[in-house]
Amino acid sequence: MNHFGEDKLSALQSIEQAQRIAYAPIIFQAAIAMRDFGLMAKLDAAEPLGLTMDELCQDIPLSRYGVRVLIEASLGIGIVTTDDVRYKLTKTGHYLLHDEMTRVNMDFVQDICYQGMFTLKESIQTGKPTGLKSLGTWNTVYEGLAHLPPQEQKSWFSFDHYYSSDSFPIVLPHVFKNQPAKLLDIGGNTGKWALTCFNHDPNIEITIADLPGQLNMAEANIKAAGFAERITLFPTNLLDPNKELPSGFDAVWMSQFLDCFSEDEIVSILQRCHRALNENGRIFILEPFWDRQKFAISAFCLQMTSLYFTNIANGNSQMYDSRLFAGLVEKAGFKVTECVDRIGVSHSLMICEKA
Repeated sequence: MNHFGEDKLSALQSIEQAQRIAYAPIIFQAAIAMRDFGLMAKLDAAEPLGLTMDELCQDIPLSRYGVRVLIEASLGIGIVTTDDVRYKLTKTGHYLLHDEMTRVNMDFVQDICYQGMFTLKESIQTGKPTGLKSLGTWNTVYEGLAHLPPQEQKSWFSFDHYYSSDSFPIVLPHVFKNQPAKLLDIGGNTGKWALTCFNHDPNIEITIADLPGQLNMAEANIKAAGFAERITLFPTNLLDPNKELPSGFDAVWMSQFLDCFSEDEIVSILQRCHRALNENGRIFILEPFWDRQKFAISAFCLQMTSLYFTNIANGNSQMYDSRLFAGLVEKAGFKVTECVDRIGVSHSLMICEKA
């Protein structure tokens, strides 16, 4: 769906939008401060009457000046309204406070992306994740996930799981339609997909291929759930094109995985999947393609997330356009037999067979 075919804003609206872009970093930090200092929650609890400035300042760990500059900024941002005496939370403020997707996105931007994004231009010029140094000294963010501080780790995994986990029950009928006996889960992360499969099918055997740090987390979760005898762990770094995958699988599963790689790397990984699959096996690729979104704001969020990959994650990947992505699938020796949209928040399931 093309959400970007025409410029719909008037000249006045366009100049207003330009100013919001100019002040965007300040807007974001003001909203974070309003939320984390408890001012949004206090206004929310005072609905529908709202609060005076004196009432707002009570039991908030800020000076009157601090409260005042945040509240006045929030008027312009659109978080708060006033009748010159009392202040009320707007619908936008309500969603900033209560909407899970908004909170997940804000925490991810604040804890993972914000400081690093100052070097975005350098990342685009060099193809390197120059902003990653704000988090650690790894080559990619994936190498450091197991070593992030608790808050940063929580924000990263909350973001990752929010956009994929609710999709898992929806795609199970597609994956198990042909009753696979052996499944390869590439990029298994914390083991959530494997656990979903184990609970769905009492006979499925799964191999998880991932970096050693992630496999440790997956192994602990799967053992705790009582499925240790049905899991095999395969530590590997798929950035190395010489690292082959084990073979003999009826299905290969990848959820929000291939968007972590460049075009050439995707082709290389898919070629290795080709060799890992039985002749009639299938690959199931769950991805949020920005061009297949129902709403323009969904496409916008994915396009912005692409810049996280550019600056923080690895320097050379993105949330892909499905047409470009399908070309990579075909280059690796597969054909796309079906693409199921509207899965969960923003996903499509691309089902592929050997060409």
